[in-house]
Amino acid sequence: MAGETAGVLPLGSEQDIVASRQHVRTLCQALKFSLVDQTKMVTATSELSRNTLIHGHGGRMHWSLREHNGRRGLELVFEDEGPGIADLKLALSDGWTSGSGMGLGLPGSKRLVNEFDIQSVPGRGTRVSIVKWK
Repeated sequence: MAGETAGVLPLGSEQDIVASRQHVRTLCQALKFSLVDQTKMVTATSELSRNTLIHGHGGRMHWSLREHNGRRGLELVFEDEGPGIADLKLALSDGWTSGSGMGLGLPGSKRLVNEFDIQSVPGRGTRVSIVKWK
């Protein structure tokens, strides 16, 4: 990771979810995020990685270090070519669950970060982008 400002990790197995969490924690530590913000990003990573693996049938997590107006941050993009989300409004509503994962769902992940964007096309896949600023 030394010197890298962006990269991609596969999300095709449980081991990949563990690796994505560990990598995000390392990146957050390098950015000197507070322990609370590290935990928020690792939790969001865990939930979104699991969604990518289970619902998207695997995919990848792109990561990049960001800087804007003197602030440093971490952007993560979770992509898959799975079945997509038929009802985004429902998936983004509090209390809705697919029955697996940590129960945070997309709205819980959204609350843990500063920026959240989701795009999904049924039959073509889903892309979730999150950013946490220091």
